[in-house]
Amino acid sequence: MELHAKIEALLFFKGEPVTIKKIAEILGVSEGAIHEAILVLKQRQVGSGLSITENGNEVMLGTNRDASGFLEAMRKDEISRDLTKSSLETLSIILYNKGATRAEIDYIRGVNSSFILRNLLIRGLIEKNIDPNDSRRYTYSPTTETLQYMGITTLSELPDFDSIVNNLKNALKGEENVNHE
Repeated sequence: MELHAKIEALLFFKGEPVTIKKIAEILGVSEGAIHEAILVLKQRQVGSGLSITENGNEVMLGTNRDASGFLEAMRKDEISRDLTKSSLETLSIILYNKGATRAEIDYIRGVNSSFILRNLLIRGLIEKNIDPNDSRRYTYSPTTETLQYMGITTLSELPDFDSIVNNLKNALKGEENVNHE
């Protein structure tokens, strides 16, 4: 597989901005090679529905601005619908964990949660912040509006809070053990 295709796949999988340095590390090539491959990828995407967005030293795969009209209509339709089971599951993990990284959410759910997180962000149900423990990743936490809508003032008012929090901690300890082996 050519380098530009690997970058495209990586950015699709991540679903969020990735630094040039990180892409180079993952793919085992120089940052210069990544910059060249991104130029090739941009040329190949002319006229397609996808585009590469660059912001400083970060790049992200997104949709072509020419698609914004019908995508906006789809977004409005998504927002007006009830939350899916997957969205509720993801929101529950964030609520009971008092915030979580995407890796933690993915580990608990067993699937990539990028698109669900995007939908929850668009709806204003969660917010994305830089992780205070690691500035290279983000944490997702519930918004004040979400708590107000649920009729609670603190997360500890959620049903079975202590029991579920303990189960989540145990599940995440399993992830730490796997990562350290």
